[in-house]
Amino acid sequence: MSTEPNEGAPEVPRRKFPHAPQPTAEAGEARVVAADDPRERARRRAIELRKHLGGLDEGTDDFFIDKRIVPDGWEYEWKRHTCLGAEDPSYEVQIARAGWEAVPASRHPQMMPKDYQGVTVLRKGMILMERPKEIVDEAKAIELRKARGQVRQKEMQLRGAPAGNNSPFEPDNKGNSMVNLKRSYEPMPIPKE
Repeated sequence: MSTEPNEGAPEVPRRKFPHAPQPTAEAGEARVVAADDPRERARRRAIELRKHLGGLDEGTDDFFIDKRIVPDGWEYEWKRHTCLGAEDPSYEVQIARAGWEAVPASRHPQMMPKDYQGVTVLRKGMILMERPKEIVDEAKAIELRKARGQVRQKEMQLRGAPAGNNSPFEPDNKGNSMVNLKRSYEPMPIPKE
């Protein structure tokens, strides 16, 4: 008994393509694509996904907020909703006192799954919240003042530090401080992995 397929059968020439050519429409006949044609459905879904995803790059930001969807006079930010599946009522009170309110999911249905029944925009334990832009600007100004105050306080501590043996704070022979503090504000580098 031989293991060769079709032993004794006449040899059939191999096709150049893996399948037979698709039938073409006759002259004057319009080609109608069935609504349940899996190839056409897959093609349409691929186009839809490309528009939605913008590419299949692994580096997409799950918390990106397109500034074009934010209403004028408002700011959006992601705030913690749950941590390890548990809500934190004291944090919720803290952000509510600061003026943050949940963005309704009905305003941005494209940010949630189809047929989503919830009322807020949730993503990976975070909730999308909004606050008037003028309040956000005031809060940023307060934070900037606090940060600059901390820098000034540290500078005063460095300049007033006592000199000792091998101290960088030892004044030179003219009484000037050897400490030369330089300040600059620049973005922190983002490590590349």
